[in-house]
Amino acid sequence: MKFFPAAFFSLANGKLSGRRNLRQLLKLVVIVLLFVALSSMVFHVLMEREGRGEVYQWFDGIYWTMVTMTTLGYGEITFHSGLGKLFSICVMLFGMMSMLVILPFAFIRFAYEPWMEAQNVARTPKSLPEETREHVIITNLDPVSRALIHKLEQYTIPYAVLVDDKDEALRLHDQGIAVAVGSSDDPEAFQNVRVEQAAMVVATGKDEANANIAFTVRELVDNRVRVVTLAKSEASIDILELAGSRNVIRLGEMMGQFLARRTIGNDALAHVIGHFDELLIAEAMVTGTPLVGKTLAECNFREMTRTSVVGVWDRGEYKGAGPDTAISESTVLVMAGSKEVIQNYNEVFCIYHTEESHVVIIGGGRVGRATARALAKRGLRYTIVEEMPERIRNDKYYVEGSAARIEVLEDAKINEASTVIITTGEDDTNIYLTLYCRKLCPEIQIISRANTERNVGTLHRAGADFVASYASMGANMIFNLLKHSDILMVAEGLNVFRVELPEHLEGRTLVESEIRQRTGCSVIAIQREVDGSDKHLIHFDPTEALREGDELVLIGNIESEETFIKTFLNPD
Repeated sequence: MKFFPAAFFSLANGKLSGRRNLRQLLKLVVIVLLFVALSSMVFHVLMEREGRGEVYQWFDGIYWTMVTMTTLGYGEITFHSGLGKLFSICVMLFGMMSMLVILPFAFIRFAYEPWMEAQNVARTPKSLPEETREHVIITNLDPVSRALIHKLEQYTIPYAVLVDDKDEALRLHDQGIAVAVGSSDDPEAFQNVRVEQAAMVVATGKDEANANIAFTVRELVDNRVRVVTLAKSEASIDILELAGSRNVIRLGEMMGQFLARRTIGNDALAHVIGHFDELLIAEAMVTGTPLVGKTLAECNFREMTRTSVVGVWDRGEYKGAGPDTAISESTVLVMAGSKEVIQNYNEVFCIYHTEESHVVIIGGGRVGRATARALAKRGLRYTIVEEMPERIRNDKYYVEGSAARIEVLEDAKINEASTVIITTGEDDTNIYLTLYCRKLCPEIQIISRANTERNVGTLHRAGADFVASYASMGANMIFNLLKHSDILMVAEGLNVFRVELPEHLEGRTLVESEIRQRTGCSVIAIQREVDGSDKHLIHFDPTEALREGDELVLIGNIESEETFIKTFLNPD
């Protein structure tokens, strides 16, 4: 009921087109009153004309008109003449029209619509409450922003998406997204969403629009509010920084580097894919090594290499590692350790090599070229398959044509390749090519790019061993800047992340905490202050008590990470 006073207050104050609606309402009321007055006068004239000798007061005319209009028809006052009955029919018809047309119209226009409008205004505010602080302002909605929103909701961090169109804002609100109506190039809109109290402003649109946003925000607030922008062009980096962006992310370049890191190459060495300070995360193929056909316990892996295996990949599926974990030809080991530990592993396995091979990159856009540059730094040979002639930079490294044609892939020597990396900007195309390449070369390593998170599972089912998306990578990088922490994306859907030890786990052991059993996450290291400096304890005793000030480094998929947060960080 609280919306009705608000709606009629809006009518009186000219809001929600109220003045025009009020004029129309008054017209309808005047029409009905005039009809009642006119019908009452005609009632008296016709009654005198019938000459029945009965005396009717002026109120009797109004009473008869209202009873007849509403079709109640009590019957104590009636006309006997044909003209009187015809007049009664006219009054009843007008009454029916009033109830069936005028009254519903008036109710919808002047009660229901203002009520709905008041609700919509409440659902899509133009401003945030004054007490809103340390929130994230997102200026447009794309796959990266959606993935970031999911991350923010995980950690209960407030945010608001600026939306210019009110109808679009309503649609997004109904999807559960926090929105505020306003244009991303309007200083007043940023003031309405309390930009001076925000923790971060995120711009993920076109480079030109991002520069406008950064400049607008920086004119309103100092450098305390972090402005993060994405850049598609290398030339845009300096401009965005001049406009006021504190962090400019070239996601295409980083995506290429990430895809290149997934390429194991032609050796059994451990290749570093990320790090937490001095703690390195590396991956290694076991093809052609004595490890194949054994379990981790049988090959005495930890004693032989002094390295901790935290998990294994097998045809794109990640599994936590234990003593009974079996190693096959297709297994990829995921290891954690210091630089010295990884070097020790490589000293043991550097003698194992596979045949010299090369990598086929499908797609010569920004991501494809960045992937090629990263492979070249590792000394790996590559061939880029590109359909658009204007993208071809050097004929020595390119094959022109559609990757959907087998003769083009044969020209790229896909049958001799160890890995194919699919980098096109269309998920449908990537799924199609993944299916095709898996059919042509069942044993080849397939790495694919995804632009939206919903297609990651589809690409895995199509045959991709590893998948990386703009959405997850961009969201993780922005979230890291917000939290000043590390979330390392080992692969799409699998992260290494660090959290402070929850108070209720202090003094308990890892065995007692049952983190892996309850959440699916595995603790791969404990960061602890030792002799005045932070150290990562990798070979720790699971029966040792956890201490105040410890930080846990965990690995797990998205579902496991969410379960850990709900179970240990944000318990109900």
